[in-house]
Amino acid sequence: MTVPTELRAVTLPVFEPVAEQSSDSIGALLIADGHMTVDQVEQVLQEQQRNGGRFGEIACRLGFVAQSTVDSALALQFGYPTALSKSRLPARLVTALNPALPFAESIRALRSQLMMRWFDGTPGRTALAITSVDRGDGKSFISANLAVAFSQLAESTLLIDADMRNPVLHETFGLENRMGLSALLSGRAGLDEIKTVAGLPKLSLLPSGALPPNPQELLGRGVFRNLLNHLSSHFNVILLDTPSAQAASDAQVVAQRAGAALLVARKDVTRGREMAQLSATLSNSGVQVLGATLNAY
Repeated sequence: MTVPTELRAVTLPVFEPVAEQSSDSIGALLIADGHMTVDQVEQVLQEQQRNGGRFGEIACRLGFVAQSTVDSALALQFGYPTALSKSRLPARLVTALNPALPFAESIRALRSQLMMRWFDGTPGRTALAITSVDRGDGKSFISANLAVAFSQLAESTLLIDADMRNPVLHETFGLENRMGLSALLSGRAGLDEIKTVAGLPKLSLLPSGALPPNPQELLGRGVFRNLLNHLSSHFNVILLDTPSAQAASDAQVVAQRAGAALLVARKDVTRGREMAQLSATLSNSGVQVLGATLNAY
């Protein structure tokens, strides 16, 4: 069986407009986030009154802010959440910090394809497993940025770190990992371990929690299936970052529970034969393999 073709953007579906827009001016947003002082804003407004022009263009010309900061403030005004303050989120969350970069646009194209192929409102199509052949292929990097992209559509999004062998998502988002999925599945914690990501109000994260001695057994229990069913009634999109296929067979178990999987390959590293084997293994276990995406970062 061949690997499904790489996901490409063909057409954009119609999205509902985001209702939660900011009524603050760009100047007020930049002051609130510490990028400009009140005096600097006044200088820009005076220049704007004398000679006209846009606030952001003048602020950049005077050297008060960078264009990327203005772009983030504009996005916030139009209800498109980004991390205006770079201190809030790590640099790996490119889609939040630099939404104008080509990588962020590629993630949005991937999001569009997934919305047409899976997240189309059909009952039972809420969860998606994201996996790869080997560690280091970038599945967690793609998972995190894809989750940000879905949340920017005002879709209630949950990212679950289902890699209870080598978890990294808590580090990506700067959160603790004392309790999480492993504690939920073993009955030692509740849903309050799901944390909303600061600066991205539509995005929540459930970290892996403490590393258990039996991750595959925990994932194979009915409680995991029941947990996903329950969460599906509270979130529009659930993304599950799994261990790599070569590290463990956990990925197959998680994908079966989710119903569908996205494969991540690393440019110039992942072999086509290995991707084909992974795709066939998942398909033969009843998982709908939506496609593969190439990570060049």
